[in-house]
Amino acid sequence: MTTTKAERNSIIGDVIRNVPGAEAVIKKYFGDGCFTCPGINVEELSFGAMMHNVDPDQLVNEINALAEKEKV
Repeated sequence: MTTTKAERNSIIGDVIRNVPGAEAVIKKYFGDGCFTCPGINVEELSFGAMMHNVDPDQLVNEINALAEKEKV
Protein backbone atom coordinates (compact mmCIF):
# COMPACT_ATOMS: atom_id res chain seq x y z
CA MET A 1 0.00 0.00 0.00
CA THR A 2 1.48 3.32 -1.04
CA THR A 3 -0.17 6.49 0.11
CA THR A 4 0.81 10.11 0.28
CA LYS A 5 -1.59 11.08 3.03
CA ALA A 6 -1.70 10.31 6.73
CA GLU A 7 -4.85 10.05 8.81
CA ARG A 8 -5.43 9.75 12.55
CA ASN A 9 -6.13 6.03 12.19
CA SER A 10 -3.15 5.32 9.93
CA ILE A 11 -0.68 2.75 11.24
CA ILE A 12 2.56 4.47 12.25
CA GLY A 13 4.83 2.03 10.37
CA ASP A 14 2.78 2.38 7.17
CA VAL A 15 3.03 6.16 7.39
CA ILE A 16 6.80 6.03 7.94
CA ARG A 17 7.24 3.74 4.93
CA ASN A 18 4.79 5.38 2.55
CA VAL A 19 4.35 9.08 3.27
CA PRO A 20 7.21 11.34 2.16
CA GLY A 21 8.65 13.33 5.07
CA ALA A 22 6.68 11.48 7.74
CA GLU A 23 9.78 9.95 9.31
CA ALA A 24 11.15 13.40 10.21
CA VAL A 25 7.86 14.53 11.77
CA ILE A 26 7.43 11.34 13.77
CA LYS A 27 11.02 11.54 14.97
CA LYS A 28 10.42 15.17 16.02
CA TYR A 29 7.43 14.29 18.21
CA PHE A 30 8.03 10.65 19.21
CA GLY A 31 11.84 10.44 19.25
CA ASP A 32 14.15 7.75 17.88
CA GLY A 33 12.70 4.92 19.97
CA CYS A 34 9.64 4.74 17.77
CA PHE A 35 11.63 3.27 14.90
CA THR A 36 12.72 0.20 16.86
CA CYS A 37 9.42 -0.38 18.68
CA PRO A 38 7.42 -3.30 17.26
CA GLY A 39 4.24 -1.37 18.10
CA ILE A 40 4.67 0.81 15.01
CA ASN A 41 3.26 -2.05 12.96
CA VAL A 42 -0.05 -2.11 14.84
CA GLU A 43 -0.45 1.28 16.54
CA GLU A 44 -2.26 4.20 14.96
CA LEU A 45 -0.93 7.74 14.78
CA SER A 46 -3.62 8.85 17.22
CA PHE A 47 -2.43 6.30 19.80
CA GLY A 48 1.20 7.31 19.38
CA ALA A 49 0.21 10.95 19.72
CA MET A 50 -1.67 10.21 22.92
CA MET A 51 1.30 8.29 24.34
CA HIS A 52 3.63 11.21 23.60
CA ASN A 53 1.20 13.95 24.68
CA VAL A 54 0.89 15.36 21.16
CA ASP A 55 -2.27 16.67 19.49
CA PRO A 56 -3.06 13.98 16.88
CA ASP A 57 -4.55 16.51 14.46
CA GLN A 58 -1.41 18.65 14.64
CA LEU A 59 0.73 15.56 13.97
CA VAL A 60 -1.35 14.46 10.98
CA ASN A 61 -1.53 17.98 9.56
CA GLU A 62 2.22 18.44 9.84
CA ILE A 63 2.94 15.08 8.19
CA ASN A 64 0.55 15.85 5.33
CA ALA A 65 1.88 19.38 4.85
CA LEU A 66 5.44 18.09 4.59
CA ALA A 67 4.38 15.26 2.25
CA GLU A 68 2.66 17.80 0.00
CA LYS A 69 5.72 20.03 0.02
CA GLU A 70 8.01 17.12 -0.90
CA LYS A 71 5.81 16.27 -3.90
CA VAL A 72 6.68 19.57 -5.55
